[in-house]
Amino acid sequence: MLIRVGFSADPDDAFMFWGLASGAVDTRGFEFEPVTEDIQTLNEWALEGRLEVTAISIATYPLVQDRYMLLPHGASLGSGYGPIVVAREPMTLDRLREEEIVIPGSLTTAYLVLRMALGADVRVRALQFDKILDEVSSGSARAGLVIHEGQLTYADEGLVKCLDLGEWWLLETGLPLPLGANVVRRDLGAETVRSLSQVLRSSIDAALEHRAEALDYALTFGRGLDDTRGDRFIEMYVNELTQDYGDEGREAVRELFARAEASGAYEVPIRVEFVE
Repeated sequence: MLIRVGFSADPDDAFMFWGLASGAVDTRGFEFEPVTEDIQTLNEWALEGRLEVTAISIATYPLVQDRYMLLPHGASLGSGYGPIVVAREPMTLDRLREEEIVIPGSLTTAYLVLRMALGADVRVRALQFDKILDEVSSGSARAGLVIHEGQLTYADEGLVKCLDLGEWWLLETGLPLPLGANVVRRDLGAETVRSLSQVLRSSIDAALEHRAEALDYALTFGRGLDDTRGDRFIEMYVNELTQDYGDEGREAVRELFARAEASGAYEVPIRVEFVE
């Protein structure tokens, strides 16, 4: 059975896929085809149910909850760190509320949490995530919301951090910030879904057990990351919470959605459902 696996073009997703890419895990008869796209595109495809398994922004899940279930692994959670707003000069939160901020897509969790931090009427303009640093450093934008490896490389462009949404969230809730999730299509059937979940979890475990080899593979997706910063990035977003949300991770997801629902961000009730 062919299973297309969508993952974003960044090192942590690639690291998790290494076990399958390298043949290090038993695929249980599944044939896995990697599909690499930017996260906004994967979010849009998830609205159509295009891929059997895919990475998405947690913020997109309520919009696809009828098509997909959350896998209990593969999540990106920031424990006191997360997407950041950068600029060429320091800006206060009040100043940021006055500026147009370039964002990596309207379906991203980064944008959802930015609206929580700065207000729903914050002015934004969408741009592909890997173009945001250049947009700000060139002066074409005053501020930008940065995800993926840009969280570590922004200073190389002469930019400064104005707001870390992971820090903001931790101070607000005491919880890690759920950013990305892996989901599986419901119509595959319960038995297939459970088996897929086990194989995908094995891929993550294999990468952590063979860190050096998996890191070499992952860094081919890391724009501007050297080995040291690449290893740091993987450590940030592939850890025990990635292997399983656990009680803390699941609480963080529910808290994020509770706040989002209270703010009117979604038109339908959200049901958080994990593959067990």
